[in-house]
Amino acid sequence: MKKAAPKKPAAAKQPAAPKATEPAWPREGSKAADFTAVAHDGSAVKLSSFKGRPVVLYFYPKDDTPGCTVEACGFRDAHTQFGRHKAVVLGVSPDSPRSHVKFRQKHGLPFTLLADEDHAIAAKYGAWRAKSMYGKSFMGIARSTFVIDASGRIAKAFTSVKPQGHEREVLAAVAALG
Repeated sequence: MKKAAPKKPAAAKQPAAPKATEPAWPREGSKAADFTAVAHDGSAVKLSSFKGRPVVLYFYPKDDTPGCTVEACGFRDAHTQFGRHKAVVLGVSPDSPRSHVKFRQKHGLPFTLLADEDHAIAAKYGAWRAKSMYGKSFMGIARSTFVIDASGRIAKAFTSVKPQGHEREVLAAVAALG
């Protein structure tokens, strides 16, 4: 009669490694990646030109779509409060400057919208990602927001943004900067 071999202890399950194709989100405390982009009015906007002031850099998929409009209007409605903290709000999407002009006018948006038509800025911030909807996979903007402090460091990263009320949590992060 053979003896049964002793059972090996079960190996502890390791968390799944991130997909090699998934970009990393910038870490809080890291230096914000600088960039220059074309604004809705055709001017060139350089992130580092805002050093000394907090910056709210938010990425959204598309002008004048339901979720993006809710989010933008939230930032619009809180614009005075952001101003009290000397914060600059910059919205970034793959839309053209012309599309941004229409979106701003239609909804009375008082802040700068930046065109990222080649997705270079979104890629620097990890916001250009693989997405899926209705069984289809595609690349797109992951709704995300980065609060950058006056010294140019990422103070807070919001990577799973729900548009409704998002401006309140961002405002709290800006207020916490002092």
